[in-house]
Amino acid sequence: MKILVTGGAGYIGSVLVRQLLAKGYDVRAFDNLSFGGDALIDVMLHPKFEFLKGDIRNAADVALALDGVDAVAHLAAIVGDPACKKYSDDANSTNWDGSVALYEAAEAAGVKRFVFASTCSNYGKMADPNSFVTETSALNPVSLYAELKVKFEKYLLEDRKDANMCSTALRFSTVYGFSPRIRFDLTVNEFTRNATVNGEQPIWGAQFWRPYCHVDDLARAVVLVIESDEAKVRANVFNVGSTEENYNKGMIIEEVCKVVPNVKVDYVELNEDPRDYRVNFDKIKNELGYTITKTVPDGVKEIYTLLQTGIVTDSFAQKFRNI
Repeated sequence: MKILVTGGAGYIGSVLVRQLLAKGYDVRAFDNLSFGGDALIDVMLHPKFEFLKGDIRNAADVALALDGVDAVAHLAAIVGDPACKKYSDDANSTNWDGSVALYEAAEAAGVKRFVFASTCSNYGKMADPNSFVTETSALNPVSLYAELKVKFEKYLLEDRKDANMCSTALRFSTVYGFSPRIRFDLTVNEFTRNATVNGEQPIWGAQFWRPYCHVDDLARAVVLVIESDEAKVRANVFNVGSTEENYNKGMIIEEVCKVVPNVKVDYVELNEDPRDYRVNFDKIKNELGYTITKTVPDGVKEIYTLLQTGIVTDSFAQKFRNI
């Protein structure tokens, strides 16, 4: 089975590529290398790995990428609220136009499976602050990033639900942890980096909730869906994470302070946040048997250990950010 990973040089994609290779799949990574290709250097000579530089907005690139492919893991996107706000034209042309074009080309090419990396940001803000949202809860996107994810989900799971290709949307929790394309602009990684390097961390709005999931476990969910019975995943959507791994910012910095010594925490009162949601993950656990292997405390220790080695000489460098 040959699997195409769009965004294969990215934070999650580079981890997914390695997991698929470890399981014996033929893997083609497809990426425009907007953040460079260093994350794939050590797998370039793997006999089952192939890299293709290109853009999902380019039909000729996409045609080459899909040649001989059985499944697509679609991760390529302008990722996150700040990046989509700053690069809104690119976000629309990539996350919507490019995704639709990729889907249509994959269907025409006879691809059997299409797994879409969506986001729990689609939930926006909980109507009931004491509740948990599920896959059937109302979606309330409050950013261009989430709006485009919701729009493509609808296209995938409603407009194209009867297509020959089996499609699944995965609503990822907020990601953290080590990746070959390491980022320090993600909450857990950023708080740990700031505490370790600067010895302090300001917290704006400590009470607002998000679910968190390690990059390894998000990638594992993609592999699981590709390997699951079609009847269980066709035209279906799953939250990806663990119900026990919902944290507010105050809880995150508490975990950081358990690992990093002598951190100065400055709590700044903030009563309004457009995003505030706790997510239930029973569906993917009960229907696909999915469980996580790492928790936020594990991720904090991982990033702290990485920084303590000194191998990252400037963790504030632009290359470790999305914008």
